[in-house]
Amino acid sequence: MDTDLTVVRIYLTEAEQGRRKNLIHEVLTLLHDKHRVKQVTVFRGIAGTGDRGEARAADVLRVLVDLPLVVEFFDAPPVVEAVLPLVRQLIPNGRILCWSATAR
Repeated sequence: MDTDLTVVRIYLTEAEQGRRKNLIHEVLTLLHDKHRVKQVTVFRGIAGTGDRGEARAADVLRVLVDLPLVVEFFDAPPVVEAVLPLVRQLIPNGRILCWSATAR
């Protein structure tokens, strides 16, 4: 049986701060603890560029704690529609992508 879903992808960096704590923790708390979104995954990049075009990369000789993060989650469209305005309050403009998908 096919199920319609909405997939959301959010682009952050490790060092970004939210209102009370690290932004990634605020997003995860919102998605999992408060709204019980079906599936949430965080990917840590080894390199990337930020809003200003500055390159960030993992290096064997130093520990960089400002690497790119991608948060991806999906759920039924009504669940995503309910949580997305709250996520948008936390995340800078232009860093959230959404699309429709079908689970098979």
